[in-house]
Amino acid sequence: MPTAEPTAGTEAGATAGTEAGATTGTEAGATTGTATGAGAAPAPRRRRPHRAWSVAAVTFLTLIGAAGFASLPGLLIDPLHGEFHWSRGTIGFAVSVNLALYGLTAPFAAALMDRFGIRRVVAAALTVIAVGSGLTVFMTSSWQLVLYWGVLVGLGSGSMALAFAATVTGRWFTERRGLVTGILTAAGASGQLVFLPLLSWIVDGHGWRPAAVTVALAALAVVPLVWLLLRDHPADVGVAPYGATEFVPKPPPQRGAARRALRALASAARSGPFWLLAGTFAICGATTNGLVKTHFVPAAHDHGMPMTAAASLLAVIGVFDIVGTVASGWFTDRFDTRRLLAVYYGLRGLSLMFLPLLLADSVHPPMVFFIIFYGLDWVATVPPTIALCRAYYGEDSAIVFGWVLAAHQVGAAVIAFLGGLARDAFGTYDPVWYASGALCALAALMALVIRQGKGADGAGVA
Repeated sequence: MPTAEPTAGTEAGATAGTEAGATTGTEAGATTGTATGAGAAPAPRRRRPHRAWSVAAVTFLTLIGAAGFASLPGLLIDPLHGEFHWSRGTIGFAVSVNLALYGLTAPFAAALMDRFGIRRVVAAALTVIAVGSGLTVFMTSSWQLVLYWGVLVGLGSGSMALAFAATVTGRWFTERRGLVTGILTAAGASGQLVFLPLLSWIVDGHGWRPAAVTVALAALAVVPLVWLLLRDHPADVGVAPYGATEFVPKPPPQRGAARRALRALASAARSGPFWLLAGTFAICGATTNGLVKTHFVPAAHDHGMPMTAAASLLAVIGVFDIVGTVASGWFTDRFDTRRLLAVYYGLRGLSLMFLPLLLADSVHPPMVFFIIFYGLDWVATVPPTIALCRAYYGEDSAIVFGWVLAAHQVGAAVIAFLGGLARDAFGTYDPVWYASGALCALAALMALVIRQGKGADGAGVA
């Protein structure tokens, strides 16, 4: 594997105060620096942050930049319907293919990262996303939307995102994993906050094609950042994972990525917690990416709300999602993750039941309250779900979480498609909101019956 730094213990030079010495569980070390002159007191060394935090920062920025492609589908439904006269069900099908492949690719992507390295896989994924989004500018038939946006962007996005975040936290952190997972999960919401208002303004003022080009350029812009700054493993730069007391050698590349992903699935599928986690996460995807991210803007537009206003509300969800997800990571390090999931799903279902009563032609205080309440719960389910996977499935936890994420995206795909069909059939999204609220209640009950974990991650599963 190419590395940009010297080998273990020599990143900062051949001094005794190297980063390896400063970070193997005693970051405040490195006090044995060379004297500046005969008889002089040892020169004080500045305390350097652990390298894991800079890797987490690069991962966060990468996920923000990549979030642009996830922000666009909900803005395209009305423009594509108006220009090509494709039904909303047809457009929803293309989005559902995207969401399903996003999930089904994730477990293989985690294994590929073990084989080829994180940055190679993520850089290739971003390039595929850029190609798929760029080609949509030239499409004239609905099958091309399915191919370019559904297949290419779906495969690219599935090769990173939450599997990327789970792999980084698993390799670089032994402490603060819940908090870091929450922060990295919130990156998607941060990107949504950045891109949704911009893309909605572009679509409203200049059409959907410039918006698709913007997404392609955003994905390409992140590639150099990943290649130059991201590192695959702490051993590449001569440090131990954050919080570890011993140096951890870099494991050899894992061959047979597809076989390993399928083997991990076969093993996990023999345990009850896997099916409960997959089922609850499928409902999570159905009630977030599949429903709200895909259909909220056209549903609000049906009630007379301008597209830019509806997209701005969706972006504000991203603001509070950051708060909620980071807080959820903090809670995950301290409380029973099963009860956290039950609370999250119960509150989400309650909010969705009220949404049909709140949609109107303008923004009003009850709608703002819904946005805040729902935003705090948007992906708060991710940190406790990852913690439960880690507690039950150990070294294969990132791959198993990839399969759980696949269930999340399949659930999202089903609702993205059925939501479009329901709108075509009933002329309203109301039945979909009510059905999704009921599904959340079911997910809350499923979370409560997950049996107690082994405590591998501390208080989060105790």
